[in-house]
Amino acid sequence: MAERPRIALVTGAGKGLGAAFAAGLAQDGCQVVVNNRTHPSTPSSAEHVARSIRQLGGIAIHQESAVDDPGAAAALIGDTVEYFGGLDILVLNAGISGPAVKISSENDTKLRDVMEINFFSNAALIDAAMPHLQASKAGRILLIASSAGLYGVRGRAAYAASKGALIAYGKSLADELRRTSIRVNMLAPYAATAMTAGEGGATDPRLDPVNATAAAIWLCRPECERTGEVWVTGAGYAARGAVIESQSGVIPDGTVDGFGRVVTTLAQLTDIQEYNGAQQAFASFMHQITQPTV
Repeated sequence: MAERPRIALVTGAGKGLGAAFAAGLAQDGCQVVVNNRTHPSTPSSAEHVARSIRQLGGIAIHQESAVDDPGAAAALIGDTVEYFGGLDILVLNAGISGPAVKISSENDTKLRDVMEINFFSNAALIDAAMPHLQASKAGRILLIASSAGLYGVRGRAAYAASKGALIAYGKSLADELRRTSIRVNMLAPYAATAMTAGEGGATDPRLDPVNATAAAIWLCRPECERTGEVWVTGAGYAARGAVIESQSGVIPDGTVDGFGRVVTTLAQLTDIQEYNGAQQAFASFMHQITQPTV
C-alpha cells in the first residue's frame, strides 16, 4: 500500500507569509489545510488561497477558525484529521503585531491580547496536535517567530515578548521530543506583508513572502533531522540564529568591584557557547567552575 501524502495545517494562511507557506507545502506534495479567520462582509481569504492551490493541481481545503477563539485548537486539529485522516506538519503562522507604543504607555490589556494570539493559541494548538504528530512517521512543528523575539524591538515590546516566549517554548519542546520522530524548529522570516506595511523595507521586491519559503518547506520535510533551531530567512537568504554565552571567568575575590574589573573582558563573545537547553547550560557552567584557574 502506498503511503498517504503528508498532511499540513498552516494557520494565518489567508495572505502573506502564511499563504506562501501553504502554497509551498502543496507544491512539495502535501495536502494542506489553509486556516485564516474570517471578517464580516469580506470574502474568505483562506478559501481563496485553498482554491488557488487546487487550481494549480494541489490538494487543499480551508478552515476559518480564529486561533484565539474558545475551542479553536480542537476544531482546527479535528477538522484536519477528519478530512485528511491525520496530521504530519503544523505550521503556526497566525499572529498580530500589537500596538506600536513604548513600554511606558503600553497597558496590560494590549499585552495580554498579543500574548493570547501569538503564544497561548499556539501552545494550545501544539497540545491538540500532539497525539496525531506522535502517530506520524515524521511529525514536524514549525513556529513562525521573529528576530524581535531574539533581540527585542523598539516600540513593539508586546510583539517581541510574545515571539521570545514562542522561541523559548519551541526550544524546550524540541529538547523534550528529541528522542522521538517529531522535530520542532522556529523560523524568523523577513518579508513584506500586511503586518509590516509602513515599516522600513516593506516595499522591497526582494522581500516577497515567497522568498522566505525555501527554509520553511525544508524544515517540514521528513529528511530534516535538525531540531530546536531558529532560522532567520528572507530574500532568498538564510542564517541560523542562536542564544549564546561568552566563556565564563572568575570574578576576582568574588566581589562587586572584582566583577567590575573583568566585566568588559567577560562580555566579549569570542569564545562562545550554544546550548540545547538550560540544563545543558548549567552543566557546562558547573564544569567550567570546577576547572583549575590560571
